[in-house]
Amino acid sequence: MGKKVAIVDDEPGVRRALKRLVEANGFATQVYGSGEDFLQDSLEGVTCAILDVNLGGMSGLETCRCLISKHGDIPVIFITAQDSPDVRSEAMELGCSALLRKPFLGNSLIGAVREAVSHPHGHA
Repeated sequence: MGKKVAIVDDEPGVRRALKRLVEANGFATQVYGSGEDFLQDSLEGVTCAILDVNLGGMSGLETCRCLISKHGDIPVIFITAQDSPDVRSEAMELGCSALLRKPFLGNSLIGAVREAVSHPHGHA
């Protein structure tokens, strides 16, 4: 397992399910319960991040802004239960690889992860 995917979601059940799904498809994972915990880690070897938009504390969008300033080359996939035009617009402005509305098909997430790790993009 050479590619590591960070999973950031404040719901333990969602974290466990995403971890199982991503690992079953050949990726290593590192899970975090908050954006703050995620950003405090070294993120060494992380090739993609899955961020819940509506995290307790720092939002997924704010976490992404901080991630870009520290590690601009890590692609981000947003997941959200409350999709809105404003959230979608801000996510796209931040250069996210994908935005998936919960509940989503596992294949949709894995396809987005594969695309993100095979075509990483940097932020200028």
